[in-house]
Amino acid sequence: MPSVLCLAEDGSLHVGEPATDDGSRTTRDFVHRIGDDVPVLLGGEPCAPQTLTAELAAWVVERVHAQEGGAAEAIVLSHPAGWRPYRREVLHRALSDLGLRHVTLLPRTVTVAESHAARGFAGSTAVVYALGGNSFEAALVRRTPRGTYETFGTPQGLDPIGGADFDEALAEHARTVLARELAATGRRGAQAALRGLRAECDRVKRVLTVDLTADVVLTLPSGPARVPVTRAQFEAMIRPTVQATVDLLLRAVRSADLTPAQLDGVLLAGGSTRVPLVTELISAALPVPVEVEPDAQLTAATGAAMAACQVVSPRPRQPPPARVPAPVSGAGQATIPAPRRPHHTVPGDPPPRPPVRVLPLELPKPSRLALARGRGREG
Repeated sequence: MPSVLCLAEDGSLHVGEPATDDGSRTTRDFVHRIGDDVPVLLGGEPCAPQTLTAELAAWVVERVHAQEGGAAEAIVLSHPAGWRPYRREVLHRALSDLGLRHVTLLPRTVTVAESHAARGFAGSTAVVYALGGNSFEAALVRRTPRGTYETFGTPQGLDPIGGADFDEALAEHARTVLARELAATGRRGAQAALRGLRAECDRVKRVLTVDLTADVVLTLPSGPARVPVTRAQFEAMIRPTVQATVDLLLRAVRSADLTPAQLDGVLLAGGSTRVPLVTELISAALPVPVEVEPDAQLTAATGAAMAACQVVSPRPRQPPPARVPAPVSGAGQATIPAPRRPHHTVPGDPPPRPPVRVLPLELPKPSRLALARGRGREG
């Protein structure tokens, strides 16, 4: 689910993309504002960012309980690698206030590395490049003697930069090209035509990761209007933003006085890392293998689930057998074609162990804002 919350007129908090154009009742930037004393205004109501994040986490826990028929044995949330203890503490308090009192917080760069390791990445030192919808961060990770990963060096971040900026670049291009047609429809007609522009641009962005051309399609009163966009045009729009993230990636590497020869790879996470320009600029800056998973938007969450297995039943992990990684070559290709492993198994798992008794987590208690499922896309 996209990290989007919308406050309905009845006071319920909907998760996912809203069905309304009222931006004052929708928020997408609350996660990176955790610890900020200035509240987020949602429908005119002040809300602490950490409370909104806890509400989203509680919604997920409730969905898991409903679908799996039982409470989760462990909960792991990932957070920006550059967070200080204060921000982790305020999030822990907000989670506890909703009944989630046994939550493990891990840096997102660590969960990204865990996910890649589960799919066969055998390196011991890597740099993580995580490009989310509204955030970017890069940090070095290394394998510990226990077989898990830890962050070192100085993490680099850039908020609120992310895939949403790529969508907005396409949207601005479409609005400029169709300015005359939109003006002819009047204010109300233009608002109706532009209602689904963000989602349409997200679709076109995804198409351009595998195709060289795509059309942004808007429905006007006079009929469908198409704005052709080539991959070259799209890459020209987003190149400055992508280059800024690559510069931060290099700064993260330099923070630990490492050379590219000391890196085993660059680990990508986030749906927008499928854009070919991202891999192109990273490869030009760092001559090391670039690893990306088929479902890059799920990498951090999958890694958190892998880490949760360690929380439930901790044990030393052996690193996977050494392999020769292959860099990404072109759009839509991943370096690790191995199928997903069922039940969150890890390469090198020992034989099955006796069952471990784990006290189930209690369902979170109802919050002041009632959670309701919105019309967001599941992912």
